[in-house]
Amino acid sequence: MNLDKKKILKTLNPNKVWLPAVLGLGFVVFQILTQDDFTPDKLNLIFKADFWPVVFAFVVLVARDAGYVYRIRAITNEQLDWTASIYVILMWEFASAVTPSIVGGTAVAVFILIREGINLGKSLAFVMLTAIMDNLFFVIAAPIALIITGGDILPDLAEAESKLGKSLPAIFLTSYSLIAIYTSIMGLALFYRPRTFKWFLLKVTSIKYLRKWRYDAYQQGNEIIWASEQLKGQNFKYWMKIVVSTIFIWSARYLMLNFLVEAYVNISITDHFIVFGKNLILWITMLFSPTPGSSGTAEFFFPMFYGHILGDFTLAATLFWRVLSYYPYLIIGALLLPKWLQRTQKMIKKKKIKKSNP
Repeated sequence: MNLDKKKILKTLNPNKVWLPAVLGLGFVVFQILTQDDFTPDKLNLIFKADFWPVVFAFVVLVARDAGYVYRIRAITNEQLDWTASIYVILMWEFASAVTPSIVGGTAVAVFILIREGINLGKSLAFVMLTAIMDNLFFVIAAPIALIITGGDILPDLAEAESKLGKSLPAIFLTSYSLIAIYTSIMGLALFYRPRTFKWFLLKVTSIKYLRKWRYDAYQQGNEIIWASEQLKGQNFKYWMKIVVSTIFIWSARYLMLNFLVEAYVNISITDHFIVFGKNLILWITMLFSPTPGSSGTAEFFFPMFYGHILGDFTLAATLFWRVLSYYPYLIIGALLLPKWLQRTQKMIKKKKIKKSNP
């Protein structure tokens, strides 16, 4: 794993907030220009949302972040205090917002934990465990949602106007399959056979055409072994905290959109299950977006999933959804980054002074 400080700080550059913001708003403008029946009143509909559902949407959003903070504390066995945990989550969310989902931010997440005083082996373990638990939620929840709703959570392809829209099932199946395969392999490697995983990587990269990746494979194998060692011997209570908090986090994330949809249109309990399930499928599709924080991709696909439910409110709801769930992390992260770097630098200096003066 490349933990080059300069490269990681370049990734966390506050100036990067402009690209995803422009991409997201650019797609909204594109949708406006391509709608034959667009009128300025459609944008004004964003202010027609009912008050209390919006309040509840904000509450579950805050609850989700609180769940993230609780989980990172639980995963690290409370090595992080509450202040450090809040900083870690906000910096992690900021990193996710300014990097493409398909690239992933493992190195950045590890760097964030190391800056907060967690050693390399534990940081690797905690980041890998977080990724596995999150992906496992998708892998299990998606087929359950499809079965419960009888497939109603998939968008109507007959209404898709672009080739990309019509290829949505293929995008979902590809994303889901890759997530399932990755999660299975990493789970087995981390919890069951880390040394076998390293041996397999080295064997594969001994093939003539794959030798240039042999060092990376060796490094990845070692990282899995280090991480696996850190998680050995954890008790049942430890794992239950992580499982329950993961379910809570992602349920709260998806329920936010349920309240937002309810703010514009009154829907039945059955429809709420469909909205929740659609959000799950939409999120899996967005995971392989090439744009920072799925910006643009999210705005493009959202109307395909929810247009028939929201009707004339679709454009307004798209904007409101991203304003609530995405843009705040760009702004908060950009504002807090300098303060966080200054804070953690002081911690690092204090540790160096203690080591030099035992």
